Amino acid sequence: MTQSGRRERKKAATRQALADAATRLFLERGYDEVGVREIAEAADVSVTTLFKHFPDGKEALVFDQEADRESALITAVRERPAGLTVPGALRRMMADERSRQVREDPRFPDFLRLIEETPALREYARRMWLRHEQALAAAIADDAGLSPDDVGCRALAHFALEAASLVRGQQDPDDALDRIFALLDNGWSGSPTGRS
Repeated sequence: MTQSGRRERKKAATRQALADAATRLFLERGYDEVGVREIAEAADVSVTTLFKHFPDGKEALVFDQEADRESALITAVRERPAGLTVPGALRRMMADERSRQVREDPRFPDFLRLIEETPALREYARRMWLRHEQALAAAIADDAGLSPDDVGCRALAHFALEAASLVRGQQDPDDALDRIFALLDNGWSGSPTGRS
């Protein structure tokens, strides 16, 4: 094992310990009732170390898997099965991610409730998804053989990423995702007022 490999493993373990401690404390007492000093102590690191791993602050501790998201979005577009549309592939990726989280962590519904009930976390989650808009739009444009700044590709990326925020708090998030991505796939075909 090389020194740099050992160092990377230790950094990853520290980052995970901080995220786990933060999530546990937030779920137990509420986001606003927990300070960064308590989180650092629970993970047995200094506050300075906490901010080295999470320079964006307390909100970032809740969303420790963000780095993998952009790669997953681009992979969903580029490696989708033949016949599956880009919106369909993005819908599948989001549903698979949600399903995996529910299977792997029994606290996931509590985690979603924490985000929904905490305005700072709700807004951070929205901004976090939208950070990937440019990269996703470029992948969609590349796939379609269009210019990287094509407005249609940018719109599709934007609205697909907004879906994560729109379904939060819905009675049936899977149905809500289906409706959003059906609209992205097929366009608007109805009138909310009943007029044609």
